[in-house]
Amino acid sequence: MTDELLVVRAQLGERDALAELVSRWRTPVWTYVRRMLDAERADDVSQEVWLAVVRGLPRLREPDRFAPWLFTIARRSVMDRLRGRYAAPPAPAGDETASDPAGTPVDPVGAMLDRAELIAALELLPPPEREILVLYYLEDLSVEDCAQICGIPAGTVKSRLSRARRLMRARMEEKGYRP
Repeated sequence: MTDELLVVRAQLGERDALAELVSRWRTPVWTYVRRMLDAERADDVSQEVWLAVVRGLPRLREPDRFAPWLFTIARRSVMDRLRGRYAAPPAPAGDETASDPAGTPVDPVGAMLDRAELIAALELLPPPEREILVLYYLEDLSVEDCAQICGIPAGTVKSRLSRARRLMRARMEEKGYRP
């Protein structure tokens, strides 16, 4: 069943449809929030997001635009928590242990270390660039959807993506990775 149909059914009061929407989108929302905030705040903010969704779902006029609407709510909740620190770059994380830069890891531990390195590098990005990378690459949203969610022009999304890629590349090269 499509999200659009689930939204309409949930708007008509079907609890099972709402439960299915939450089940489908719980992990992507939490992942987005976690990429933007620390683990302690991610759970609280995710709960706030779902509370706002339940309250606002009856007023959603375009059920086919559920995902951008949902991530707009998530973004607002995250930005509320980041306000005051938004313009400042995040503090550097502790030293991470770099995995072997020679090719793709063949063992699960190596793959886990690579993932940890990427997450650490992602957390060092300024929030606007981190947000765009998370929405575009990890949540697989289009440039237009990212623009709508962030309330910025599509051109700004593209320039933030470009800057974020450069910053990530520089961070990974510092750690010994070569493209």
